[in-house]
Amino acid sequence: MFRVKICGITNWPDAQRAIEAGCDAIGFNFYPRSPRYLSFQEAAAIRNRMPKEIAAVGVFVNEAPAAVADFARSIQLDFVQLHGEETPALARAVARTTPVIKAFRVGPRFQAARIARYVAAAFLLDGAPPNGRLRGGTGHSFDWAIARPAAQYGPIILAGGLTPANVVQAIRAAHPAAVDVASGVESSPGHKDPRKLRAFLQAVDSVREEFA
Repeated sequence: MFRVKICGITNWPDAQRAIEAGCDAIGFNFYPRSPRYLSFQEAAAIRNRMPKEIAAVGVFVNEAPAAVADFARSIQLDFVQLHGEETPALARAVARTTPVIKAFRVGPRFQAARIARYVAAAFLLDGAPPNGRLRGGTGHSFDWAIARPAAQYGPIILAGGLTPANVVQAIRAAHPAAVDVASGVESSPGHKDPRKLRAFLQAVDSVREEFA
C-alpha cells in the first residue's frame, strides 16, 4: 500500500516532480467531467516512464467493470479507484482483476458503516462539494475524525482539501493509512506547483511515524 498519492496528474513533468518530491503513487483521472481528465493514451505514456516502484492509480466514475478491467490491464494500473456510486457487487467484480480503492464522498450525513458493505484494498474518504458534480480534486474538506471509526473496515486514505499547511493536522486527527492530494498542490487545475509538492511531502515526512 502506498502512503502518499499525488492525484490528477496530466503530464510527465508534473509526474516526475511529484516522484522526485517523494510520493509513492500517482493518480490518473479518467472521469471526462474532471478538469484533470486525461486520455488513456496520455496516461499510458506517463505510466511507461514511471519507476516500477511508484504505484499507478486510475480514477473511474460509474464505469462498467469490463471496461475498467481492460483499461487497468492495458495501462498496467496497480490500483483502480472507484469514485462514483458503484455497488458492492460492481466493486467485487473489478477487484477480481485489479485491487480496488473505493471512494466515499463525506458530507454531514455520512455514516462510516456504509463502508462495511464493500470489500476493497482501501477506502478513500473525500470532501463532498455542494454541487456534487466534481469527483475528486474539489478542495473541500470534512471532519477528519470520521476516518478513525471508518478504519475498522479497512485502510483509510484521507483526501479532500489537504494542503501543505494542514496535512500534518489532518494526519494527527485521522491516523490514515495514506493521504491523497490534487488541488492542494496545484497552481491551476491539472498543473502541479513544484514548491507546493515539495512542501506537502516534507510536511508528511515530518509526521511519517504517526501514520496508522
